[in-house]
Amino acid sequence: MTDSKPIEVYSEIGKLQEVLLHRPGEELENLVPDYLEELLFDDIPFLKRAQEEHDYFAKVLTDLGVMVVYLEDLAAESLTSEAIKEQFLDEFLQEAKISGVQTRAAVRDYLLGIEDNKAFILKTMAGIQKAELNDFKPNNLSDLVDLNYLFAVDPMPNLYFTRDNFATIGHGISLNHMYSTTRNRETIYAKYIFSYHPKYRDANIPHLYTRDEKTRIEGGDELVLSPKVLAVGISQRTAAESIEKLAENLLSSDMGFERVLAFDLAKNRKFMHLDTVFTMIDYDTFTIHPEIEGDLTVYSLTKNINGAIDIVKETSSLEDILRHVLELETIKLIRCGDGNLTAAAREQWNDGSNTLAVAPGEVIVYDRNLITNEALRKAGVTLHEIPGSELVRGRGGPRCMSMPLKREKLI
Repeated sequence: MTDSKPIEVYSEIGKLQEVLLHRPGEELENLVPDYLEELLFDDIPFLKRAQEEHDYFAKVLTDLGVMVVYLEDLAAESLTSEAIKEQFLDEFLQEAKISGVQTRAAVRDYLLGIEDNKAFILKTMAGIQKAELNDFKPNNLSDLVDLNYLFAVDPMPNLYFTRDNFATIGHGISLNHMYSTTRNRETIYAKYIFSYHPKYRDANIPHLYTRDEKTRIEGGDELVLSPKVLAVGISQRTAAESIEKLAENLLSSDMGFERVLAFDLAKNRKFMHLDTVFTMIDYDTFTIHPEIEGDLTVYSLTKNINGAIDIVKETSSLEDILRHVLELETIKLIRCGDGNLTAAAREQWNDGSNTLAVAPGEVIVYDRNLITNEALRKAGVTLHEIPGSELVRGRGGPRCMSMPLKREKLI
């Protein structure tokens, strides 16, 4: 029987029940120095160790009673017929931007030769080196001019950050249009999962944003603060126009949301998403990177009685804004690096502020951020520490690597 509401996420902190991950795969082996910047990486992780770290992360979740599902499995299970598989492949090839006519045909034949759906999906994620296309000898001009490029299809090394290509909000999703071409291809998997997977296809899941929109938004900027309030970062990866579109759809839905807070962040890689500098860990407690506090501007978007969106620039402190919209008496901000700016800068780069709440006051963090973690402990937060020396090279932490599908509703 199809679950009537297979998506249920009305907070950042409700007990985590089901979560989507992607185990790092051969796409990391296709990272090479010349293409790192284009593929949004600063370094090349050691795949074996990255997988061990990720497996430990998944085990911590399952030991806590969380159902862990994998993007690659759901995508494979969505290819429920040969027609859907070929439709997926044609769309995938179109978005892979393969300029060479012969190369495209060779890639199509190569992928169609993979009968197992999971192996097929994993290969689309890993990328395809031209050297893998046996006996491929191009003589078409469009293929010859690009002959020195190593790949017929680029890898998708950022996929283990499942937070970004779609976001769960209430019982709906924001199917995102990503900042970069290399990541925008990632959203095809969610498109097929929510269109064709047996668990989701008949569930009438609201789409609050679609990948066909022209302006960018990513899940690391989308935080469900309460059943009434969504926070979204205006960041390097998310445009203000996208937040207005999302707010119009969300506040017009029947899910009960009443306000969207837009956090205007610096537009750089260091603060690429809101959740790299700000996460919610308890009813009244947040992690924050101290560098954003002084210049942070927050806008409040609400729907008026005529159905239009009102936008107000908030003038209170961040603590007062959060206290007001969350209807709380006090707010506690725990600063990355325990307020020391040198420690904060170093540990924020290693995702010290990027926590994944598994229940109110209980979070998963990287073990390497010693100062921030000790500040969290002193504040009474329960920590589950995971190794991340290789995973962190992609510039993302536990929240970045997870997409909640279900959380218990808060009382």
